[in-house]
Amino acid sequence: MAKTYIISGAGSGIGRAIAQQLSKNGHNCILLGRNAGKLKQTLNTLSPGDHAVFTVDITDKLRLSAVAWQLRDKWIDGLVANAGIGGENNWGDDDRWHTIIETNLTGTYNFVNTFLPHLQKAENEKHVLIVSSVLARLGVANYSAYCASKAGLLGLMRSWAVQYAPQKILVNAICPGWVDTEMSQQGLQGIADGIGITKDEFYDIAMQSVPLKRMSQPEEIAGLVAYLLSQSVITGQTIDINGGAVMNS
Repeated sequence: MAKTYIISGAGSGIGRAIAQQLSKNGHNCILLGRNAGKLKQTLNTLSPGDHAVFTVDITDKLRLSAVAWQLRDKWIDGLVANAGIGGENNWGDDDRWHTIIETNLTGTYNFVNTFLPHLQKAENEKHVLIVSSVLARLGVANYSAYCASKAGLLGLMRSWAVQYAPQKILVNAICPGWVDTEMSQQGLQGIADGIGITKDEFYDIAMQSVPLKRMSQPEEIAGLVAYLLSQSVITGQTIDINGGAVMNS
């Protein structure tokens, strides 16, 4: 039976791959993101279905509420909280701390809470899936806001998993490592520039800490997400998908 999922940050990278996988599986996708052009590109790659696109920034609660009103008659089976931003932050006048925390952590909080009433109307198991990061597990110099925001998402996930279990809402998170997306490629380039080497040279350095010696592909992340959205027993868990870079007992 076709289900309906709302995906934030669906205009590119992991979000686009998740939408493609879910639509391929016969489900309907409601795509949220800040860039209308990229969302339209994602929409054009989806398998046929009752899909929709809404341009919205997850830090804007009023705009989120307006979208929720437009979807008031929709039956929502799952929320995929994927939207986020990366990059460095440094103490000073140009510190990006608040911007990164507001988007990655508070924005996810806004997104899920805004559409929670839609989720609660669905029958059987419902799902919230949060895309965190391997940097919730590891520290990287000058990435304090990103690391803190992604670690914060795991605490948020665990709290929601307990809170909403009586309503049959399963809440989980994934922690991808290096994934071959535009955001990761920009990150590689930025770090390489910062230490005065080429992007290819830094890629080789980065892969030294990955036992499988390669990045994941967005489609591989999407496959895990699709599974987690289809099952009925896993909740309150963080699944690491990082080529072995972090191994938790």
